[in-house]
Amino acid sequence: MPKQDTHIIGLDLGTTRTTAVIADTGDDGRPEIMGLGVAESQGLRKGVVVNPDAAAEPIRRAIEEAERMSGLIAESVYVSMSGTLLKGLNNRGIIAVNNSDRKINRGDIKRVIDTACVISLPGGHEIIDVQPQEYIVDGQDGINDPLGMLGTRLEVSVHIITGPITVRQNIITAVNRAGLLVSDVILEPIAAAESTLTADEREYGSAVINIGGETTSLAIYQRSAVMHTAIFPLGGSHFTNDIAFGLRTPIPEAERIKRSYGCVLASMALAESGDSIEVPSVSRRPPRTLSREILCEILQPRAEEILGHIDDEIKRAGFERQLSSGIILTGGGAMIAGLPELAEQIFDSPTRVGYPLNVSGTTENVNNPIYASAIGLVLIAHRGGAHHFNNVAGQNGKRLGSAAARMKEWLGKMF
Repeated sequence: MPKQDTHIIGLDLGTTRTTAVIADTGDDGRPEIMGLGVAESQGLRKGVVVNPDAAAEPIRRAIEEAERMSGLIAESVYVSMSGTLLKGLNNRGIIAVNNSDRKINRGDIKRVIDTACVISLPGGHEIIDVQPQEYIVDGQDGINDPLGMLGTRLEVSVHIITGPITVRQNIITAVNRAGLLVSDVILEPIAAAESTLTADEREYGSAVINIGGETTSLAIYQRSAVMHTAIFPLGGSHFTNDIAFGLRTPIPEAERIKRSYGCVLASMALAESGDSIEVPSVSRRPPRTLSREILCEILQPRAEEILGHIDDEIKRAGFERQLSSGIILTGGGAMIAGLPELAEQIFDSPTRVGYPLNVSGTTENVNNPIYASAIGLVLIAHRGGAHHFNNVAGQNGKRLGSAAARMKEWLGKMF
């Protein structure tokens, strides 16, 4: 019988795949993955929930699968958020420390962050997340946590994520209708970076590129802080659509061909020129056979377009010469052959594929870039959560299913 315990659930709402990860704390203090559930997404477009009712069903299926594997019951989840409507910006705040002993306390830290969050927003928009970059005490910069320090003036630099109020609320509504509560909503590129970056990569400068189904997100880290974020309306499904259009084959077959034979670097395709690919046709026409080089000619321009947009964004943000630790590719789209090598050429920087780090348990099941965001959510929650400006109070009090109701259903399916 499933047991209720203190555990963490990460829920990655992707456009093509909904992933749930249940973790507990292992003997070594690291999150231990206990269960994994995956379902085909519905009700999302370009990373945004557009139909909460449709999105709720795959959430429910993914959670139930993870519960069956782990023997644990999910009640609240940490959820990823994406979409091109979300924007990131940097800002600063400054306050005077008025305490009689000049010792900086948590109230001072909250007050200076609140000051940095005084920005002008379009109607219907909100601040979704705030990530402190560094604190400055009496002119001394490079401080990660000023709590307990002595000073008369406290400054902070922050990275602020803004977006329409409805984006976050529709996520919460979909999760509530799946019978769950939302503990926090976290930006997808930040979650992906949490699980794939090493301490040195955070400190010395790196860029995490998370290639999802219909979006690609960017998070730039330096001095162990988020310095820049961006989300683009291009992703792995564009490769699939290019194959379907270029080869006149159905979408499911195009997806199969992409995963089995896809390559985005001509030199790599030529090295394996002996491979032949059978391509089913539409309208009951006989299948055709083509070489991997032809497939590469279709995929490489799209890969160059996606990476080119990111390269332009990195240069626009002024970080092209500050990524000493290079580029980390993650997400389902990062698995296509030749992409790291092509990225090295475009960014002129060392590139690797980002696999989840710092977790134990059923790692053979989750040791895949596809699960980087879901595991990143678990890691953020495990270390105490991010510095979020908004909480998720005001969720629907009447969930359409409770943990007890779903446990009863779970047992009914077993017996």
